This record gives sequence, structure tokens and C-alpha cells, in this order.
Amino acid sequence: MSGLLRIMLVDDHAVVRMGFRLLLDTTSDLRVVAECSSGEEALKCFPEVDPDVTVLDLSMSGMGGLETLTRVLAKWPTARILVLSAHEDTAHPRRAMAGGALGYLSKRSAPEALIEAIRQVASGKLFLEPALAQEIGVEQVSRPGNPLEALSAKEFEVFMMLARGKSVAEIAEVLSRSPRTVGTHLYNIKQKLSAANAAELTLIAMRNGLIDA
Repeated sequence: MSGLLRIMLVDDHAVVRMGFRLLLDTTSDLRVVAECSSGEEALKCFPEVDPDVTVLDLSMSGMGGLETLTRVLAKWPTARILVLSAHEDTAHPRRAMAGGALGYLSKRSAPEALIEAIRQVASGKLFLEPALAQEIGVEQVSRPGNPLEALSAKEFEVFMMLARGKSVAEIAEVLSRSPRTVGTHLYNIKQKLSAANAAELTLIAMRNGLIDA
């Protein structure tokens, strides 16, 4: 790919975006052309900017990263998205890649890894840091049939919000869904995970390393 690669940063922490911009703008073939502080802002900004690569944080207030990923790709199927996250588990990268992200990188990775990941994603190649790819492979062999795998993408998003203590009404507002729809998701989640209440969902999330204890 010739010329500069145009990058859109989506992260709700201004300091994080500033750090990424400083790194990327001093790289010869990369330029940050837009910064967004939320998924909602990213959806408005994307068609105006038409970036080569969108670097998307998963854990944002309001619309989460997975929901943003889903909505961007629903409107612009050729969008090339690199998910960047502080999550140390394997469920989030699997969900992100299954949802259409071309790459997944943890925030603890070296700066050089971010640059390499952006270049790979821009060229249409998949990128998953080696250590994480190995961990996912080992987990698939040693822990087959994890009930979390039975959740749909939307159910997983709702599950994570519930595990973090959000109410059905709050989730409905964030996702622009009716409380009835979210309630249906909640029912299905509890059935699939054999959980009786929100406290048990939180415990399941902790045991799987999805949230801190």
C-alpha cells in the first residue's frame, strides 16, 4: 500500500489517544487523521474521515467497543479495524475477531507491535499477537466447551455490562434497545450459563478473567 496510512483513534481516554498520536505521527508512513472519545462519535466521524485503519478500544463508557465494532462493520463492511484492549483474557479477542476485527492487540504490547499491527491490518491481513494466539490455542484444547462460547455477540455484550453492575434499564439506554429486548437477552444468558441472578453472572465473569475480582 503506497502513501500514508490514515488512522482513526477511538478511545475514551484523552491521554491514551495523545500517546498513540505521538507514536504514530512520528512514524513515516502513518498519520492520525481523527480522534473519537466514544463509539457514538466514531459512527458519526467514520464516513467523513474514511480511515485506512480504525484503532478501537474495547472498554469505553457508553457504547462499548464490541457494539461499536458491530455497528461500524454493519454500515461499512470493508472497514479495517484493529482492536486495542487492556483485557488480559482470551474471550474478548475471540469475540472481536469473530465480530470482524482484523486485529487484536493488548495495551501492554510494545509500541513497535502497534505499528506492525496497523500495517498488517491496513493490508487486509489478520493480526493477533503471538503470545495471545498461543494462549487461545492452549485454552481451546484444555478447556473445550466453555459455556461462554454459547453466548451470541449481543448476549456477550449484555453479559459484560451486567457483570459490571449495570441495570437492564441502563443497558437498554446504552445499546438503544428496549428494556424488554435486554430482558430477553438476560433470560437467555442466565439459561445458557446456569446463573440465577446478576451476582452469579459477575462471579462467572471473574472466574473467566473478564473482570477484576
